[in-house]
Formats: sequence, structure tokens, C-alpha cells
Amino acid sequence: MDLIRKLYVKADAMARGQTMAEYALILAAVAVVVFVGYQTMGTTITGLLTSVDGKL
Repeated sequence: MDLIRKLYVKADAMARGQTMAEYALILAAVAVVVFVGYQTMGTTITGLLTSVDGKL
């Protein structure tokens, strides 16, 4: 019975580690999407803000 409990605790710890790795991958993917979006639309947003600032 003690062996089964040890195996369960070990498997549970591995599952938590896997979940953290999945969250890290999702966070990295979101960061890449935000960076690419900023690089793509950065000049457009800057131009828009300059235009609004000039009209104010």
C-alpha cells in the first residue's frame, strides 16, 4: 500500500510540472503574438496618435 501511495504522489507531482510547462508555452505564444502585432501595427498606431495629438 505504501508503494502505491508513493507512486500516486510522484505521478501527481509530475502532472503539476506538466501543467506549469503548458502554461509557460501558452504565455510564450501570447508574448510572440503580441510582439508580432506590435511590430506590424506599431507605425500605424504611432501615426494615429500623432494625428490625434495634432488636432488637439
